Amino acid sequence: MLFGKRNQIVKRILIVEDEPLTAFDNEKILEEAGYEIVATVDDFREALRIIERDEVHLLLSDVRLRRQQTGIDLARQAKTRNIPTLFVTGHEFPKAAEVAVGCLAKPYSERQLVKAIEFIDLRLQGKKVKPPKGLQLFAADEAS
Repeated sequence: MLFGKRNQIVKRILIVEDEPLTAFDNEKILEEAGYEIVATVDDFREALRIIERDEVHLLLSDVRLRRQQTGIDLARQAKTRNIPTLFVTGHEFPKAAEVAVGCLAKPYSERQLVKAIEFIDLRLQGKKVKPPKGLQLFAADEAS
């Protein structure tokens, strides 16, 4: 399809970010790219309620969140509901690969964020493509 819209699995995204400016920027960037933002939250419990009740195609989460819970804990819960997680973070966490499809390192550009989500979408469709700059793909994605 030359001018048609590409097939997408990822249409509805939940953003979980505790830095307000980053959260706002991500929401605007992704809306402009054509994604539906289910919600933008900064709290583990609120995010958990959303993934339990709403249709979410991708969880976009920082590794570190407020309080004791982490994005890792949230991704673990999302995985039980077959919701893939893409971490966007400046913090490494060794167990991230157990629960997420990949990690986009902060700082990243608008283009890198959109390309990373497009790449994850293609991978979820079973296509083999080269990851964009800044995106670390986890081996767990190879098995899914």
